[in-house]
Amino acid sequence: MHEITFTRLTAIDPAEIIAQMSDPRVAEHMPLLNFEWDEAAVAQFVSTKEACWNRDGLGHWAIQSNNDYVGWGGFQKEGDEWDFGLVLKPHCFGLGVRISKKAIDFAIADKRIPFVTFLLPPSRRNIGALRRLGAVFVGEVEYAGAAFLKFRLETE
Repeated sequence: MHEITFTRLTAIDPAEIIAQMSDPRVAEHMPLLNFEWDEAAVAQFVSTKEACWNRDGLGHWAIQSNNDYVGWGGFQKEGDEWDFGLVLKPHCFGLGVRISKKAIDFAIADKRIPFVTFLLPPSRRNIGALRRLGAVFVGEVEYAGAAFLKFRLETE
């Protein structure tokens, strides 16, 4: 049994994040990942995510399974919407549904989040799990110069 916990990214060894984000299997579905991850990139990434926590009281977590780092993800406010993202280590891809359900349960309990959006690159063909969660396709959008498929899940 995998005990899934959420903690802050500041608690994770930067080398773990570098290894995760440098894996080509992770980059395959991340069109905005167009730079090399090193200690400076991780420091900037963690600083940016911590700024979201300071600004919005919520942000991306480090995700652990049985106290082992398996990836990062969570909610980031984009305008008036809370977008959910999840980036796992390749050997942990199978935990995505369990982690997403736990995060969605968090969103349902949080009155600040009336709905959640998801942006997936068009390269992601397997979206059945997202639909099973109840998310509906909104349309194609451009974000930071890249095309994404946008989905929305009501949480109220």
